[in-house]
Amino acid sequence: MSTVPPPETAGRLSVVVIVHNDEELVGEAIRSALDQGPVVAEVVAVDDCSGDGTARVLDELAALHPRLRVVHRTENSGGCGTPRNDGVRAATAPYVMFLDSDDVLPAGAAEALVAAAERHSAPVAVGVCVRRELPEGRDVRWQPGLYREPAVLETPEELRPLVHDTLCVNKVYDRAFLDAHGIRFPDGRFVYEDFLFTARVYAAAPRVAVIPDTVYVWHVRRTAARLSISLDRQGVSNWRARIAAHRAAVETFAEAGRTELAAACRTKFLEHDLRMYARDLRLRDAAHRVEWWRITREHLAGFREPEIAAATAPARWAARFLLAADEPRDLLRLSRLCATPARLLPPYAGTPAAAVWSDDLPEARLDGMDRLPLDELPLVVDAVLRTGDGGDLRFTVRDLYGRLAEARPRTAELAFLPRGDTEPARTERVELSPVTGSEGTAGGWTARVPVRFTGLAGAGRRRGRQGVQMWDVTATVTCASGESYTTSLRPPDGSQRRSVLPSSRYGVLLVQQYATANGSLAVRIAPGARDGFRAVGARIRRLVRSSQ
Repeated sequence: MSTVPPPETAGRLSVVVIVHNDEELVGEAIRSALDQGPVVAEVVAVDDCSGDGTARVLDELAALHPRLRVVHRTENSGGCGTPRNDGVRAATAPYVMFLDSDDVLPAGAAEALVAAAERHSAPVAVGVCVRRELPEGRDVRWQPGLYREPAVLETPEELRPLVHDTLCVNKVYDRAFLDAHGIRFPDGRFVYEDFLFTARVYAAAPRVAVIPDTVYVWHVRRTAARLSISLDRQGVSNWRARIAAHRAAVETFAEAGRTELAAACRTKFLEHDLRMYARDLRLRDAAHRVEWWRITREHLAGFREPEIAAATAPARWAARFLLAADEPRDLLRLSRLCATPARLLPPYAGTPAAAVWSDDLPEARLDGMDRLPLDELPLVVDAVLRTGDGGDLRFTVRDLYGRLAEARPRTAELAFLPRGDTEPARTERVELSPVTGSEGTAGGWTARVPVRFTGLAGAGRRRGRQGVQMWDVTATVTCASGESYTTSLRPPDGSQRRSVLPSSRYGVLLVQQYATANGSLAVRIAPGARDGFRAVGARIRRLVRSSQ
């Protein structure tokens, strides 16, 4: 993106930065806004009555940068909505954009958004947000399917997909449009305030200019002392708050007569919110699971069948199960189904054309089981990694309602990927042999591949992985029908084994296999860990917390 704005966009944007107790990071955020160039008329930093040195840092920056203005709140608002509203009131430029104090704007983002809004006379312009995992620096595009090509959206049908993007920060807004429709954030302690703000924006039926450029970098710090709201999901109160925000967004669409957007909002809840929280159930205690089940069923009771049917599998399957079950049961099985990749564990009841959750819940239909492509089915590949006798990986590709038997699996290619890489450091292709499943379970196909941990450690070092290396493992199964699918492997439940292996190259290797947050097999390798488990063990504990 160009960082030199055309003359007509100069001084057209106010960037509102909200901050509370973030003295170490806010300077980077503000500099990224000022570095956008002349398109940014001003940066309005709103300090929500911080108790650390944030106010001093902001005042010192303002003394150096004339385009920075600071608003000091005398009372903490308890949320993000009020300081953002304060920033909108203080803003003077025609357009406004929001930036959190621990995130950054990439070069050229502001000019690209403002130019798109001006070119198309659009009150809203939106671009790509990436989630940057820190400290690794791995970028993941947020809602990548929405912003692949430039577009101008005007009709309710065209706006429907944008309901999936509830962020307020990857967009610029015409302030006159916000004022004319009375669009503001909810004040006070309202968690997920951007859900409601975004709903209010789309309910006003603006023309929206879409650009495929990256315009916002959302920093994800899983090891931070204070987690962001979206990451702090351990308490069931966070789920209650998310449901409340979602309900308020649906009501906003309904009151504005945007019934199609209200329905799309409910379907999005199933595909994104429900799956994200359900997949974490295996990490929660029994009391949390029971309360989660109760409040989720209560919320889903207000959904209409067309809204559930419009959701992709397995989201619609999960919703139907929760509505059918009159007691908290099978929640760990549900957690696996809602993870990425999705896995449906046995038992398998019904027929491929009439698959159901279980024999005693026939109303929990798994529709489409007989029609979905293999790469959309919640297939399971079980794996056991052994470090003794040279090391090997034994895995079993499980059948699902006869779909794989029909396709006839022939080979599997195992890929070992250093965490964050898209290209594997090593692959192994093997022939599959059939196995027989007992009644109520799935049959399948199995194979074994040798694993040379010293070779993996060397490959990791050649790619710049020093110290503890993290490895993911995937399997690509190819069938005689010509179909194929790729998925990660599922280790045995409770699998978290450490082994110390002799190595002619490194002296000793510390190897740990574990299940990631989504239940997939991963391996950590510490080459040359001669001083034992103490130092590496502390590192592993930090990494386990960061992967959850």
